[in-house]
Amino acid sequence: MGHDEGKIDEMVLALLYLTTFKDGLSTRAWKGQGWAAMERLYKAGYIDDPQNKASSVRMTEEGLEKSRELFERHFARKA
Repeated sequence: MGHDEGKIDEMVLALLYLTTFKDGLSTRAWKGQGWAAMERLYKAGYIDDPQNKASSVRMTEEGLEKSRELFERHFARKA
């Protein structure tokens, strides 16, 4: 059975929102997701290159907004 990488990337980006934190002028998220998905998010322009020794990755403005939107869409309680 194949996997829908688009859906996987959407979930990874939504879950990155859970671990975001301010670091000076930028927002970062802890790297705890699969490398293949992180690489695709980097190529899509949502995060900086995850292949370094840092434990976190810088979110782009677009990536932060998209991760917040996806998190709210998939995990917000319905009233």
